[in-house]
Amino acid sequence: MKVYLFHLMPYAYLDLDYDKQYKSCWVIYPNTNFDPVKGYELYNRYLDELEYGEQLGFDGLCVNEHHQNAYGLMPSPIVPAAALARRTTKAKIAILGSAFGLRDHPLTLAEEHAMIDCITGGRLISGMVRGLGCEYYSMGANPALSHARFQEAHDLVVQAWTRPGPFAFEGKHYHFEYVNLWPRPYQRPHPTIWIPSQGSTETIEWSSHPARKYTYLQTYSPFRNVKRFHDAYRQQAHDYGYTATAEQLGWAAPIYVGETDEEARREAAPHMEAFFNKFLRYPAEMLLPPGFLSLNSIKRVMKTKSSLKNTHTIDTLMAERVVIVGSRETVRKQILEAHAEVGLGYFLGMFQTATMPHDITMRSMERFARDVMPALQASTGEGRWEPSKGVVAAE
Repeated sequence: MKVYLFHLMPYAYLDLDYDKQYKSCWVIYPNTNFDPVKGYELYNRYLDELEYGEQLGFDGLCVNEHHQNAYGLMPSPIVPAAALARRTTKAKIAILGSAFGLRDHPLTLAEEHAMIDCITGGRLISGMVRGLGCEYYSMGANPALSHARFQEAHDLVVQAWTRPGPFAFEGKHYHFEYVNLWPRPYQRPHPTIWIPSQGSTETIEWSSHPARKYTYLQTYSPFRNVKRFHDAYRQQAHDYGYTATAEQLGWAAPIYVGETDEEARREAAPHMEAFFNKFLRYPAEMLLPPGFLSLNSIKRVMKTKSSLKNTHTIDTLMAERVVIVGSRETVRKQILEAHAEVGLGYFLGMFQTATMPHDITMRSMERFARDVMPALQASTGEGRWEPSKGVVAAE
């Protein structure tokens, strides 16, 4: 298993009483609540944490994209990825991900990803996402076109990375007379592609297709649902006529490692609870605007997310294995058990959560790197999944 360090770069100084006036810290929360002086401190603190991840031996460092919110201060993941490109030498840099389909000009992102891939000598992982429903409000985009635009943007970008130019691209949503990418990416045929997802049927079917076989990454879900979606991916691959491998499956979860189980619970509790109760607070119409998902996918995703809609305590989050919190021994055991069950190729740990201070974030990372990560990196196996006959995998 490969182990990556995932970061959201949240606005850690969020007033946690904001919800007395606003229903979300996404889209509608006034930007006058952002202090650029604190932003200066946070960005540099967070880049220090990511750079330290390479020193600790993490296989990769992950950044991502969200717009107009306090949850994650990376409207352009290209910026932190570019900063990491010159400050690291070994770890993969995973952009998880860029919302190509939200752009009117996805070739700009294709160029930027190619630049980072060249600067790092092929260390880039290009995560491709549609973006959360909230992003479609922020960018003034039609959520009903999200799948079609995303898939067409993907085709355009992959062709730009792989086909000799110049050539014309004529799609339904994108029209370019000249596609002639300078620079071309370092990796051949193109940078590794991952697909982070909430678990929609369409994404599982699309990412597992034999023409793609992309790594599917499940985030912020109770572990029983992580297993269910990964089993659906494996079943879909089986229905397509091939066997999915562990390299196609990843799980991202908030994590905290303490000296003891009780210390870990006590130190992590206020920050984990703030993350799920405040930073991830948004009404259903923001998460799933009309047309964003098919009816079947809405049923699946809402069933998965229903356990995240209520107020949470650290105990409910731990019991559902939405988060991983405990001593070195407890954390190591939980992740290895999850790997034995699912057959994970990748585990992505989010060590800085919401309001968590720098010092305890770093101590948790150090405990994990020294006493948990070696066992995870040495683990192998494809899990306990068995194919079903006559069953539509992604339902």
